[in-house]
Amino acid sequence: MPLSLKDLPSEFPRRFVPATIDLGNWDQIKPLLDDLEHRPIKTASELEQWLLDSSELGAAIGEEAAVRRIRMTCDTENEEYRKAFFHFVENIQPKLREYGHRLNVKYVKSPARDSLPRPRYFVYDRSTVNQVEIFREENIPLITETIKLAQKYQVISGAQTVHFDGREQTLQQMAKYLEEPDRSTRQSAWEKIEERRLQDRETLNELYDQLIALRQKIAQNAGFANYRDYVFKAFERFDYTPQECFRYHEAVEKYIVPLMRELQKKRQRELGLAELRPWDLAVDPQGRPPLRPFQKAQELIAGCQEIFSRLDSELGAQFRRMAELNLFDLESRKGKAPGGYQATLTERRLPFIFMNAVGRNADLRTMLHESGHAFHTMATRTESLLSYRHAPTEFSEVASMGMELLSKPYLTVFYSPEEAERSAREHLEGIVNLLPWVATIDAFQHWVYTHPGHSVAEREAYWLELRRRFGGIESWAGYEEAQRNFWQRQLHLYLYPFYYIEYGIAQLGALQLYARAKRDPQEALAAYKRALGLGGSRPLPELFAAAGLTFDFGEKTVSHAAELLRSELKI
Repeated sequence: MPLSLKDLPSEFPRRFVPATIDLGNWDQIKPLLDDLEHRPIKTASELEQWLLDSSELGAAIGEEAAVRRIRMTCDTENEEYRKAFFHFVENIQPKLREYGHRLNVKYVKSPARDSLPRPRYFVYDRSTVNQVEIFREENIPLITETIKLAQKYQVISGAQTVHFDGREQTLQQMAKYLEEPDRSTRQSAWEKIEERRLQDRETLNELYDQLIALRQKIAQNAGFANYRDYVFKAFERFDYTPQECFRYHEAVEKYIVPLMRELQKKRQRELGLAELRPWDLAVDPQGRPPLRPFQKAQELIAGCQEIFSRLDSELGAQFRRMAELNLFDLESRKGKAPGGYQATLTERRLPFIFMNAVGRNADLRTMLHESGHAFHTMATRTESLLSYRHAPTEFSEVASMGMELLSKPYLTVFYSPEEAERSAREHLEGIVNLLPWVATIDAFQHWVYTHPGHSVAEREAYWLELRRRFGGIESWAGYEEAQRNFWQRQLHLYLYPFYYIEYGIAQLGALQLYARAKRDPQEALAAYKRALGLGGSRPLPELFAAAGLTFDFGEKTVSHAAELLRSELKI
């Protein structure tokens, strides 16, 4: 069933936007934007009301965009949903960007701006000034084109299926075979997956080259030498630079990669293998059958409901409400876009969780992760400014990764005590693997966007260099083409360029939260919830501080994380 708004409550009545407006019709949106553009904002009270009305309109339009995206990703083969999505991308969003810039300029030039309470409006003010500085009208059609091109990746990936075990299966469904104790089954499944991915290799390379060229043009139009430097300003990375990212790469290489390789050597010994291969990385090294915490989506929802209720009654009630309102699309199927996300219905101020569950332990982790994002959305429902209802990604991912770790004591809802410990260990080992992968993807993008005009062969060569630096001990002999193109599975490279270092920053924050929770679980949870309630109303370091965490992702924090992980994993 497609997401239906008529089944959802409207708890925040409109005061500025007409109740019957068609938010897919530009002629109905434009008069409201004209009102905002021409309305006097000479006093603080006029300006604050103007900001509230702007937020109301922005939330209504944002929800329209979110619904169209949700429906399209839930069924990429539905022509009606695709047309509706692209209509919005092509005919509504470009005009919104033009008006958005003019409204930002109007705010910056308002004589009442300096009379607004600075603590309340500091973040909004800084962000708006930044947006005005980088806006270029000629970039509007280029940004639209990147969105349309990136969406092709979703369609291509959503269509990737293989025939295995007697039936057609998505690549997400195939992942469960990589956990099977029988090595020949794992190898066959892995080979099928990679063979299918390689069928789209050239198409995806051409698509990526087109995206790189467009993004480079956007940066040049805005006065930047390369897209990397443009993105750091566009993403409002006021609190760190590319140099901090490089220090993260170096620290991970020094402290985490050796730990990852030690764990892999241990895995190789336990499996009794002369050589570890790519299909040996997900199976239980002691030969136990894969963890299968649920079979159907409803079982996953019910179990997570119990976990969150045990963790905190308020969070449990919030999740129960999501279940009652059916704010989920969880099971993998043909034609569904890959991956998982939490989308916010910005006007109703409700979360929606999308994922591709097939009954794996990893699916349980994804659900806990996306639920952390959902709790973040719920925590900011009473915030009047739309831009403050979401935090910078570096902290919003603390909300999700932190929830994965805070849920650890309650995994027995799905598992026996022994299985719960095994699941927790797999999670911690996954963190060890994630931190170098973040470094790989981030370093890859730094190179890609500071080496314009590079060839596919040069890109593949640099990818292999990064895998030697940050990768594991497994052998890819005989599968070199798959290894050279392994980066193509990372959808962020296509859809969300440079959105990846945030995962490393946030994971280090989540590990700090976990360490706090081991000492004082109640206070750690209370601080977590207080920080979530701030949304994006404070600068990034202050959000970390509100949760009792240090905003840092250099050698000191990475080395402490390595110590914690070694201790927990007994390595």
